[in-house]
Amino acid sequence: MQNDVTLLQSTALFSGLSEEDLTGLLARIGAARRSYNRGAALVQAGAPSHSVGVILSGRIEAVRRAPDGSPLPITRMGPGGIFGDVLGGSSLYSPVTVTAVTPCEVLLIPYERLLCPDGTAAGQQVLQNLVRTISDKYFLLARRVDLLLLRSLRAKVSAYLLSEADRAGQLTFRIPFTRAQLADYLNCDRSALSRELGRMQREGLLDTYRSSFKLRDPDALRRLSQ
Repeated sequence: MQNDVTLLQSTALFSGLSEEDLTGLLARIGAARRSYNRGAALVQAGAPSHSVGVILSGRIEAVRRAPDGSPLPITRMGPGGIFGDVLGGSSLYSPVTVTAVTPCEVLLIPYERLLCPDGTAAGQQVLQNLVRTISDKYFLLARRVDLLLLRSLRAKVSAYLLSEADRAGQLTFRIPFTRAQLADYLNCDRSALSRELGRMQREGLLDTYRSSFKLRDPDALRRLSQ
């Protein structure tokens, strides 16, 4: 449990809480630990979602179906990842399916208990944190839309890899997608993406192997992403 508390304290949702305040709050709001096998659905598209989940171990993936039925990956998360914070407060059904990519353990929290603080400083802090995480995800979605609006595949690839390098804080990093999943994320053909990455590597813009990348000329990539 100590490891779980340390992990939870590192998340955006429970940032700023002491161990004592956190454990007391979790007990009061009815947080429950759940285990899922690989392939199990944590949230089903078309069904209501009224919980906020924090991943304690394993990995999950959120996918939305495109109009033609093809899967469109939204995000992948590992330990410390938070899901349901945007969906839980809506009266609409979930537009995405959240699935366990690996066996995982998740802390589920009733959404309405987060929205109604118990009068303690810890409850108020978590409510503020919840609003902040929702706002942050709004801006992430806006960046995704900006990415998809770029006209050329090269511009999309450049903009995406630069954003991942910024998130990693270095020019060598791994992305959370396979090549096929990245093609879905960028809304392009997988073969076209592989060809473009090959050309960019030959031109000295980047190095890549599977999901690993090294940006060799970030200034050129910034110009291409405009």
